[in-house]
Amino acid sequence: MRKLSIAAAVAAILMPFSSRAQGLKEVEGSFLEPLQQRDSILVADQLRYGFTINDVAEGTELRLQDYSKAFGDTLIVVRNWKLDTLKTLRSGRKGPARYNLRGDVVISPFEAGTYQLPRIAVQRISPGGAVDTLLFDLQEMEVTTIQVDTTTYVPHDIKGQMRYPLTFREILPYLLGLLLLAALVALAFWLVSRHRRLHGEEAQKDPAYIVALRKLEGYRSDKYWAPDKQKAFYSGITDTLREYIAGTFGIDAREMTTAEIFDALKDDKRLTAELYGSTKDLFELADFVKFAKHVADDTENAAALPLSVRFVTSTYQSTLEEETPQGQEDKEKEAE
Repeated sequence: MRKLSIAAAVAAILMPFSSRAQGLKEVEGSFLEPLQQRDSILVADQLRYGFTINDVAEGTELRLQDYSKAFGDTLIVVRNWKLDTLKTLRSGRKGPARYNLRGDVVISPFEAGTYQLPRIAVQRISPGGAVDTLLFDLQEMEVTTIQVDTTTYVPHDIKGQMRYPLTFREILPYLLGLLLLAALVALAFWLVSRHRRLHGEEAQKDPAYIVALRKLEGYRSDKYWAPDKQKAFYSGITDTLREYIAGTFGIDAREMTTAEIFDALKDDKRLTAELYGSTKDLFELADFVKFAKHVADDTENAAALPLSVRFVTSTYQSTLEEETPQGQEDKEKEAE
């Protein structure tokens, strides 16, 4: 280990201040902090070398030396001066501010030994024009290197990444996640199966015309004739007929407009011309009530439900007649 002194560089560094070196003050507040947190300083480590100064008046100018090329080859400056504000103080609510400041450079040694770092000189020019120079106490650092016994040193290949066995605590969150996912899938499957089973049982239990007539019976009251309830009245009746038409005539009436429904029904033999026209008028009236804010009169309201019931019973009876043997024979004769 040899002693590396760079204190001789102080004179050169202070050259910019020599013409105004009056008011030189020796103060404490310098520091040397390694960026790597360990007990010793090794070659190529980086350290912050700087100072702290408190109670600096607002408007004060600080001039610092340029350390970028001051230390030579064995100690280099990685980053030049950086000035930070540690705290802001005020003498009054509207008075001038005062600051606690910190300045530092980042240095790195490239040779082992003892370094006598140069003292930091800061020229301070107050807002009133007074000039003084603060000369901070010096710092010393001991730089070491890792000793290698070349007589017994044997190079080895780079070791691969160490792999540790998984513990149950590490696997547990994934197991819980898989169990939760499996439970959700099972629940969804059960709900779908139950929905299909219930709807299938309902479809098998009651034919379409019974379901339609039961729903239409729920609207047999003149309380639905009030203007504020007519929209629900006509929507309920026509929605019931749409479901019945979809189940009986084999068209997707639930997703079709009025014009599309009756265009698909116009050639159906189960509908007479009078029943076809009156039912179409009912759907068009319902559209006016639902979408155009039309208010139907009592005559129209009184005729709506009986017409809906007649549409269901008439078309259902026609369907039954077609499904009988005589009906099948009539169909064959018509086809011939």
